[in-house]
Amino acid sequence: MPIVTLIDGTKKIFNDQISILEIAETIKSGLSKLCVAAEINGTLVDACTIINENCNLKIITNCTNDKFALEIIRCTCIQLFSYAIKTLWPNAKLANSKITDDGFYYDIEYELKKNDLHIIEKKMRELIKRKYLITRKIISYDKCKKIFKKSLEYYKYYILKNNNFNKKKILTIYYHNNHVDITNGIQTYNINFCKNFKVQRFSGVYWLGKLKNKTLQRIYVTVWDSNKKLNFFLKNIDDSLKRDHRKIAKTLDLYHIQEESPGMVFWHNHGLIIFQELQKFIRTKLGYYNYQEVKSPIMINKIMWEKSGHWSNYKDNIFVTSSEKRKYCIKPMNCPGHVQIFNQKLHSYKDLPIRIAEFGICHRNESSGSLHGLMRTRSFTQDDAHIFCTKDQVQKEINHCIQMTFDIYKTFGFKEINVKFSSRPKKRIGDDITWDTAENDLINVLNENKLKFTHQEGEGAFYGPKIELTLKDSLNRTWQCGTIQLDFYLPKRLQSFYIDKNNHRKIPIIIHRAILGSMERFIGILTEEYSGFFPLWLSPIQVGIINITEDQIDYVNLLYNKLIIYNIRIKKDTRIINMNIKIKTLVNYKVPYIIICGNDELKKSTITIRTRDNKILKNINISNFIEMILKENSIYALPKMEV
Repeated sequence: MPIVTLIDGTKKIFNDQISILEIAETIKSGLSKLCVAAEINGTLVDACTIINENCNLKIITNCTNDKFALEIIRCTCIQLFSYAIKTLWPNAKLANSKITDDGFYYDIEYELKKNDLHIIEKKMRELIKRKYLITRKIISYDKCKKIFKKSLEYYKYYILKNNNFNKKKILTIYYHNNHVDITNGIQTYNINFCKNFKVQRFSGVYWLGKLKNKTLQRIYVTVWDSNKKLNFFLKNIDDSLKRDHRKIAKTLDLYHIQEESPGMVFWHNHGLIIFQELQKFIRTKLGYYNYQEVKSPIMINKIMWEKSGHWSNYKDNIFVTSSEKRKYCIKPMNCPGHVQIFNQKLHSYKDLPIRIAEFGICHRNESSGSLHGLMRTRSFTQDDAHIFCTKDQVQKEINHCIQMTFDIYKTFGFKEINVKFSSRPKKRIGDDITWDTAENDLINVLNENKLKFTHQEGEGAFYGPKIELTLKDSLNRTWQCGTIQLDFYLPKRLQSFYIDKNNHRKIPIIIHRAILGSMERFIGILTEEYSGFFPLWLSPIQVGIINITEDQIDYVNLLYNKLIIYNIRIKKDTRIINMNIKIKTLVNYKVPYIIICGNDELKKSTITIRTRDNKILKNINISNFIEMILKENSIYALPKMEV
């Protein structure tokens, strides 16, 4: 006679064992149809679970914005997807699948064509309409292996043998009719919960991420717990396509990438202006926060990368060249170079902390399939810094890094910054006491700054814990840009030291710090965030000047000469063509201010201004306009319009 205590404290007594779905129906008629899963004494279980003893019960529905509900629906939809694949193409082989922030992806071995995405989606919807049964079975690990071995699903067989599954004596698996799959989580009993989805795209990936392995097709599917959320997400996708930095960059003439140099940017004049202005801005912050700017070589002997440990961990991503029987690595990161600069002088504890920064040009051999405009390149400039400090200085320096990072992000208008803290992994160097101190230092700083953070247990690097800072843009997309990483390992490997107050050699701690991350990627993010309407200080063309007739050409030249003295970026157009054509050209370049000069302006020695948000300002004094421009430029003001 189980007694079930509901979340509101209500107790229900049943004469015999009972399923969660049956209990849901006793609470409210029709609730069982909304029940996705439940929690029994805080443990997540599927909705068909039988209760035969006293417990606390929480019903999880698809109407409560419960994160578990959405995850369970996505987990169920993964198997619906694989069911559709095997129904359509029985010879296709199923590999990895993973839940993502907006749905899931699934890797399969099958040669897909673009139209196949529509065919897969259609088949999934057909299967949902059948309202087929989803059943849970508890089987032994060995029996599960035999099932996938017999069905020649060798990727699934490999996953069973090599992942955490082999540590369990029994496994929970789900059948969709006769179709079985391995999913990392419980599923809902009702396939109708999976109807709010869209099969989006596919790309090539290597099995297990290794170049020597077969290329699989990774198919991305977005899944939500309501049609409203799905439509909202798809609308954001449409908006993001309109904001695609590659399209905007073509209109604004910012850069291009070509086949002869994949993943490497040819900056055009307009794009280089943005790059240099961004660099100039960061440089002013480096001065304010007491960094030394340096420049390290783009190539360093392979021996150095072996000593640092990068070669053993990153060799697949490092470009290598040779000269005079020596092998050189084109640097994938700046750390070893900065350590060499630190090592060139004997440092006292009184010299620390030493903050070294660089706009370092790095190269990484990313796979061609992963390259994406400015967002994923093989050559990029990192706004990288390394802080050499004592153990006692770590907390203060981390605090310093956080203040600088938030100061910079605020300038660009990012209002939501998500913070993640990654703690020690299983494979690591150093003793637990050192790790305890390092982790506590980072957590204390986050708490002191009143920053909410997500704890990513075991996700730190083998040489130290880290903080990740993720920006959320106006389309609710997240971009991981900033990192603050403690490192006890590299200074020891590369023999860095300082002299302490007792005249003994001590190994410094290094804090790796990046704020924008890749400059190229950050420009891509800003391009999409602003839809190309850059703030005045970043706009490649800040002011356009045009004449209406030939009579105003001299006046346009006079105004041009007045503005250029103040280093205002100007484009003048004195062609004798229709004025609207000239305005359209400047509007396409998203120029913040267009000065229009006609006879009236010439007579009064004033200007008419057309702003980027289509306001017309007449009879403006040129000196007042210059003063306004300089002020807007100096305060790094955000765009004055809705984008």
